[in-house]
Amino acid sequence: MSDLTKETIEAAIKEYIEPHMGRDLVTTKSIKGIEIEGDQVKVKVLLGFPAKGAADAIAEAVKAKVEAVDGVSMAQVDVGWEIKSHSVQKSLKPIDNIKNIIAVASGKGGVGKSTTAVNLALALSAEGAKVGILDADIYGPSQPRMLGITGKPESKDGNSLEPMSSYHLQAMSIGFLIDEETPMIWRGPMVTQALEQLLNDTNWADLDYLVIDLPPGTGDTQLTLAQKVPVSGAVIVTTPQDIALLDARKGLKMFQKVEVPVLGIVENMSIHICSKCGHEEHIFGQGGGTAMSEQYGIDLLGSLPLDISIREETDGGKPSVVADPDSRISEIYREIARKTAAKLSLQAKDYAAKFPRIVIQNN
Repeated sequence: MSDLTKETIEAAIKEYIEPHMGRDLVTTKSIKGIEIEGDQVKVKVLLGFPAKGAADAIAEAVKAKVEAVDGVSMAQVDVGWEIKSHSVQKSLKPIDNIKNIIAVASGKGGVGKSTTAVNLALALSAEGAKVGILDADIYGPSQPRMLGITGKPESKDGNSLEPMSSYHLQAMSIGFLIDEETPMIWRGPMVTQALEQLLNDTNWADLDYLVIDLPPGTGDTQLTLAQKVPVSGAVIVTTPQDIALLDARKGLKMFQKVEVPVLGIVENMSIHICSKCGHEEHIFGQGGGTAMSEQYGIDLLGSLPLDISIREETDGGKPSVVADPDSRISEIYREIARKTAAKLSLQAKDYAAKFPRIVIQNN
């Protein structure tokens, strides 16, 4: 008769800290089943974030912990995931067909925010999620070119738009509706109205995540997003340069003021690797993202090198994650995507959909 108990197995699993969440799988309620038959154990793990690129490593780590328990001869570990809708700002309700909205922001322009946004969206898709991207930069939309999309979106009813599609992503941008070289000479209220329409009048189809590529700064558009768009979390993009970090801090504080959780920081152009000789150099300074993450107690989701291929691939309409899926850069983006979604999975869930609506009728 085996002396093995579920408690013994759980205690062993608890010793493994899942690297994306930074917590163990028992505390995060990711263990959905432990079956013990004699000296053999089956464990079912259900993550709250897509993890196609990490599922095998997680399974192996859990297997090793369980098989180290006295009396276990073999363990079988099954890793899956289920993406839930997470809570948004108190005054807002989630949008139908979109489980989670992730805003990608930067305090200033030129730090590679749009490139990060599109690669984050593609990486979340590669990890096993259904993803859309909304280009909220009305004055300088870059997603049509980055995703290699031409043409205009269809409208089946004359009121709403069908999202454009590229590399399994659903996409919407003002850039699809105007000529690439036409300047948008609009005042603030028109811009914010356009953003709301692009979000609400697009027929998004059952998205796990909608990534919003915000314009740089902390102006009208960002404020509209904070007050009228139900955002589950934000990602701040910066470079190690002091000026960029100063502006990134402003972006961070803005989200904190409007109660949008910041999931973490992505440090872009953190190191330059010479394409000729391989020499590594910190052109824009060093350790800024790490210092900022420590100062504010938020995660550094990842650091990307200053690499010509990232720019060339994105300009060519085929971003790194799809242009070279096995490259080191693609792996960094996928790791950032897993960490972003994992941090979001630890937040409060949105239970509004589970409650029935009470209608009072006067008979």
